[in-house]
Order: sequence, then structure tokens, then C-alpha cells
Amino acid sequence: MSNLFHPRPAALYGSRARTSLLPTFIRAHFNRLGLIAGLGWLLLGALGARADVRLPALFTEGMVLQRDIPVPIWGWANDGEKITVKFRNQQHRTVAHHGKWMIRLEPLTAGGPNHLIIVGKNRIVFANVLVGEVWLASGQSNMEFPLKRSFEVSADIAAAANPNLRLFTVPKLKAELPVDDVKAAWEECNPQTVPDFSAVAYYFGRDLQRALRVPVGLIHSSWGGSPAEVWMSEAALAANPDYQRDIVDAYPAAWHRYMRELQAWQQAKAQAAREGQTFNRYQPFAPWRPSELYNGMIAPLIPYAIRGVIWYQGESNAGRAWEYRTLFPDLIRNWRRDWGEGNFTFLAVQLAPFMRIRPEPGDSAWAELRDAQLHATQVLPNVGLAVITDVGDEMDIHPTKKAPVGARLALAARGIAYHERTYPLQPIIYSGPVCRGQKIEGNKIILSFESVGEGLVPRGGELKGFAIAGADRKFVWAKAEIHDNKVIVSSPQVANPVGVRYDWADYPIGNLWNKNGLPASPFRTDRFPLTTQPKP
Repeated sequence: MSNLFHPRPAALYGSRARTSLLPTFIRAHFNRLGLIAGLGWLLLGALGARADVRLPALFTEGMVLQRDIPVPIWGWANDGEKITVKFRNQQHRTVAHHGKWMIRLEPLTAGGPNHLIIVGKNRIVFANVLVGEVWLASGQSNMEFPLKRSFEVSADIAAAANPNLRLFTVPKLKAELPVDDVKAAWEECNPQTVPDFSAVAYYFGRDLQRALRVPVGLIHSSWGGSPAEVWMSEAALAANPDYQRDIVDAYPAAWHRYMRELQAWQQAKAQAAREGQTFNRYQPFAPWRPSELYNGMIAPLIPYAIRGVIWYQGESNAGRAWEYRTLFPDLIRNWRRDWGEGNFTFLAVQLAPFMRIRPEPGDSAWAELRDAQLHATQVLPNVGLAVITDVGDEMDIHPTKKAPVGARLALAARGIAYHERTYPLQPIIYSGPVCRGQKIEGNKIILSFESVGEGLVPRGGELKGFAIAGADRKFVWAKAEIHDNKVIVSSPQVANPVGVRYDWADYPIGNLWNKNGLPASPFRTDRFPLTTQPKP
């Protein structure tokens, strides 16, 4: 792909001499399975360049174009073919170079429907085009989780018809190289189209559309079980020596290990069949290859104009939570750089409570991952976090109550992306309390917070979920009280405290909220080494 088609640094795709992270025999294996389609898609694009003018599947009837910013429109045509694009009162002309072309519509106001017309040697008319707000929803299984499996969802599906809410689902595709198109189309939201759509994305879009009263388009691109690094470009991973060593260079060994395990599994299964024995061993899972979902499910969306991203992912990276402190912000930087829209809003869902409730404070990789997610909001602009400590499931990694998740993401969007204010022109409260510091006074630690809104409150009784420790790093449950929107924490077992942790568990049980109805984010004030942190 050239920079004419995707106006971004050529380094995005890496050197053509370095075409893949995969050894040749691995590529051959995946191609036989039909899992790697990168080269095929690139060939399709090359063939299309010799045909009539055409556009990516993102441009179909019923699409939503982003308002208030320049809107790229691009596609393929014969080299040298003159292209005219008409929308509303705008008309733009360009010429295809190397089989590709692009124009940018000037910023648009919300509304529609309108017709988008593209004229080359042939003429294409897209009807029912709206202008409003476009958001990309991505991540792993909790983003992929369909509306039809959500909690008490029958009434929501029945009432889902909304011509001003449009849905686009990116097909699953693992690709060796960045692809330039997908096989999908925009659909109007209704009881027939929404049941299989992402529940979190739907509830987010529904609530956002109601609040903004403009059309909203949702592009859903997720894959269950996927770690963050498969959603990052090869260039972004290669730019960090630690990622190159620990993620990229580690992949071939992981693949060889998988192949050995698969061979052993196949032999054991065959042996059991010969002996007439029951065989209950699970088949080994192939390792995720770095960048494969970025190539297949993000690259073809760029540079479609969007307002921002909602992201629900992290479970697959919990065992490497310390690495996620840099990996997650670098993923955000990666997407922002490649889209070329500046620091667009990026909203993440903090991991839901999961696994059994423990009676005593202790270490938790999931808590460390939540801390890494919170860290991203502190080191990057326009990054928000939806805290969902109240909607977990002790026995299920996929809690079914998705409506509160979408609602909190929509609220965060209204605060961060749209700068919504309340009378008398005060910013809306879109976040629960976030710890901003501590002060040690004798045997007590006094915690200060931001996003207190109308005030801190214990939800449903006395404050719980706070643990305190001294220099020995032994955390014990603590007494916690609210005074003047600060929380005072102490324990008779800790005479000289140095740090506090709140909701630091796989399944947190804390109940600190603000009166605006939003839970506090889990946090720690100590700087003790974490369990996922590399040993010195």
C-alpha cells in the first residue's frame, strides 16, 4: 500500500524486504488452514486497481460519516482515471495514481440522509448516508459478547429499532500483512440486526445517540482471547526493544512449542482411538502472532474518520500486567499516529471482577492489570476509563450485565470527547473517585481524590475494601472513614503505615462511590514491587 492511499508514514508497514514475522513453514501451515489472508487481499486490491472505480466496504449505503472534521474518501481505479466525488454541496476531483485515489470532504454538519456519488468511468451512488458520530469498538471477548446473551435483554432488543444508529461488524481475519478491505456492510440498528452485535458497543451507541441527538455509527472489530500485541502494528512493536525481544522474537519458539504439543496430542488421540479409549484432552491452542489482528481488522479501517475508540481488553495480558503499563499506552499511540487525526478519544473498560473472593488482602495479577489501565489515563491525554467493579461475576469471566458498561463509556465520551457541561457550565462528572495522593499522619493515612462530584459516599454500609501496610509490605484489612471528601485509613496492626491499597483483588469488594453514582477505581499508593514486574 502506498502513502497516497493511506497518508501515514511508510514505516507503518515495515520494510517490504521484511515481509513477515512468520518463518516460511509457518506461513505455509496457516495458508493451508485459510487463516492468513494478507497476500490474497493485497492481490485482490491490485486486481481491483485495473477495474472500474470502487471503494472499500466501509463505504456502503447506510454508512455514517464523521461530522466536524475532514472526511477521507478513497478507493481504487485505473491508473490516471479522473474521479469526482459529490456530497451535499461539495464536489472534489482527483486522479488515480498507481491504481489508488483519495479526496477529503470538508468538515460536515450532522444530519442526513444524503447521497454520496462517485464518478469515474463508472458511477456509484450510495444512498441513505448519515453524518454524525463514528466510534470504533475493539478488544477481546467481553467486547465481542453479543447483545442476545446479555442480562434481561428481551425488552432492549425489542426496542432497538433506531434509524439514526448504524452498525458495521468487521469480519474476523488473521492476516500476515496489512489488508486494504473487508467483506461487510453497514446495517441499520433494529431487532433483526442487533442481537449478534457487540452488547457493550450497542449500549454505548444507544446511550450516546440519545444524549447527542445526532446519528451514531459503530464499527465493531474484536476477537475473543486476543492479547493487546496482536492489535498493534509490526512497526509499533519493533520500535520498542523490549517488545521486540519479549513478544516478536519470542513468537517462533512459542510456535515450535505449539507444534510439538499438537503432534503429541494428535498421537495420543490416535492411540486412544486404536485402543477404543475415551479421549478427553483439549487440543492445544495456537499462539497469537503479533500484529495479525491489526493487519486483518484495523489496517483496512484506516483512515476512515472516527471520533474515538472504546476498548474492552486486558484479560489475556493479566499475567504480563507490568508490561501492559507501557504496551497499552503504546497501542493507543500506535492507532492515533496511524489514523492521523491527532489525540482522538480512547475509552477503556477496566477489568470486571472475576474469580473467587478471598478473605484476606493479597497479590493479584488482575489488580495489577487494572492499575496499568488506570495508568494509561494518567500518562496520555483524552483517555478515559469505565470502572465496573459492581458488575462482575465470581464464576464467569464474561459477566452478562453489559448495559452499565456501555452507559459508563457513553458518559465518559460525553465528558472527554464532547466536553459536555451542566448548569451553570460545570463539566459533567463522568468518572468515579480517583485517588490522587496520600498524607501520612502518625498511624493514619489520609487519601485525597478527584472526581468526587457531589461527594464521597460508602455504598451500602461502612467502607470496605481498604488494606494498609507498613514497610514490611504485609497488607491487612483497614478501617476507613470519609471526612471532608477524604478517606482516613488505619489499622491497630500497623503502627507506621506507608501505603494503602483499595479493591486490590481478582474480585474486589470495595464500596467507595461518589454521590453521582459512579464507583471508585481500584488503586494503590505503595511502590512495592508487583508480582508481574520483572525481577532486578
